Amino acid sequence: MVLTFLVWIILMFIGIPISFSLIIAISGYFLVSGELLIAIPHRMMAGSSNFTTLAIPFFILAAAVINEGGITNRIFHFCRSWVGHLRGSLGHVNILASVIFAGKSGSGAADVAGLGPIEMEAQRQAGFDDDVNVGVTLASATIGPIIPPSIPLVLYGSLAGVSVGALFLGGYFPGILMAGTLFLLVYIYARKRNFPVFPKTTLKERIIATRDTIWALLAPPLLMLGIFLGVMTPTEAAAVAIVYSLIISIFIYRGFKLKDFFTIVLDTVETTGTIIMLMAAAGLFGWTLSRAQVPKTLAVWLLSVSSSPLVILLLMNLFLLMMGCFIEGLAALVILVPIILPILAVTGIDPVHFGVVMVVNITIGAITPPVGTYLFIMVNVAKLSLEKIYKSIIPWLIPLLVVLLLITAFPGIILFLPRLFGFVE
Repeated sequence: MVLTFLVWIILMFIGIPISFSLIIAISGYFLVSGELLIAIPHRMMAGSSNFTTLAIPFFILAAAVINEGGITNRIFHFCRSWVGHLRGSLGHVNILASVIFAGKSGSGAADVAGLGPIEMEAQRQAGFDDDVNVGVTLASATIGPIIPPSIPLVLYGSLAGVSVGALFLGGYFPGILMAGTLFLLVYIYARKRNFPVFPKTTLKERIIATRDTIWALLAPPLLMLGIFLGVMTPTEAAAVAIVYSLIISIFIYRGFKLKDFFTIVLDTVETTGTIIMLMAAAGLFGWTLSRAQVPKTLAVWLLSVSSSPLVILLLMNLFLLMMGCFIEGLAALVILVPIILPILAVTGIDPVHFGVVMVVNITIGAITPPVGTYLFIMVNVAKLSLEKIYKSIIPWLIPLLVVLLLITAFPGIILFLPRLFGFVE
């Protein structure tokens, strides 16, 4: 199995996509070990064909409609009317806008690509330094996959066989904590560098901004309420999100043109194809690991280091953070969940708790040098060099890592709402 891992790493290093390199490496393992090759397509189908997986392309398409329909501009204006007068002004607006956007898209990459240009331009015009602009925009985008709906949480739930509703509920408090720590860092920067503060808007102006954005603001609570009351599954809620976003974008905000819909659908199909291929490879990978007893061996080693679930979680955090620096988040999920899941059963770690912790880990990895996905998106958004962006993001990792430690050490932060709604005992 060690040779299989080496072949896989070499294939990735020479530029073969993760899913294909994984399939090729495991096929080689099958040939050497005498396993039947016919099992490969069967295990790949088993890993990618389930109802929950359908939510992923739906949420991707909904996020694209939101960005094309002009909803992001309204969200930013709404946030500016309510918190723009606080010390740190547009930095706080940036974070609050990401919190609201998270409740509609479930994607941090969509946050950077959609809200990022609006936020960067506004902050530059207001005299904010580029290092703060980049830092707060990237750091706040990590809230996108944590506050539901969330594409990574749907993927984890599908791979681990865990309730997506429970994972969604578990993401609320960590997302709020992430926003709170980032608000604090913005305030510290604002005092230190004397950033400008906008005049306080009048109540009338706030009411107008809220009225103009109300249809966009209603979407997240309506979708989550439908899921938690059992009216619709997360997959059905994702489909409803598309229809809702199209209706308000075309008929209410009038910012979306039907001629753009075909292009958006094609982009969604391309992105979805990549994810489904990863899931298929992950299904094959997980089955092969189980046959080779790799998870059992790893669990025995971890328990030999410590029997404390907290120590084991901290060790896995370090491992996940390192992996996140080099592997794209969704790819990290599909590769690592099959390895880690059996360890959770042996050590007694709640899979809902770990699922949220894992997604926070890989999301932090998305803004961590050298290969953080969001960093490369920001190069195009900010029109800055990658080296400048690397330097800008470092201080903003600190509050996020503090939150990661808190939710790791205190599972109740994640599990309180799932327990309250009866998803977790």
